[in-house]
Amino acid sequence: MIAVLQRVRSARVEVAGQVIGAIDAGLLVLLCAEPGDNAAVCDRMLAKILKLRIFSDAAGKMNHSLQDMDGQGHAGGLLLVSQFTLAADTSGGNRPGFSAAASPDEGRRWFEHVVAQARRLHPVVQTGEFGADMQVHLVNDGPVTIPLRMPA
Repeated sequence: MIAVLQRVRSARVEVAGQVIGAIDAGLLVLLCAEPGDNAAVCDRMLAKILKLRIFSDAAGKMNHSLQDMDGQGHAGGLLLVSQFTLAADTSGGNRPGFSAAASPDEGRRWFEHVVAQARRLHPVVQTGEFGADMQVHLVNDGPVTIPLRMPA
């Protein structure tokens, strides 16, 4: 599984001009399932996302996780967006290939698994729409952008 985390001051996803998911400060996570992913891989990825210490403490050091924000009187938002293009293979020419991404059915299953688990573990979870043509708007905070890969 591949993810790109962006620490944001705000983010939203639109489909056909309608906002379908939005958060204030927190994490926008672009997520791509790969062949061989399973529930354990998804759960490890989500645990890393929730616990990664990329939010500033009082001294300005990245020392707090998304979950730590809740202890500061406000829950950080988590906006999950499926994005199969994270698995792009650009090694052979100028047109990317996407055979390293999971099939659409498998990708949907693992994306929905991560969403369900996130909603169980975190109070503020929003999503994009799997397979839709989405417009993602964000105000990147820092900027802080972290790529993650969780092998099967």
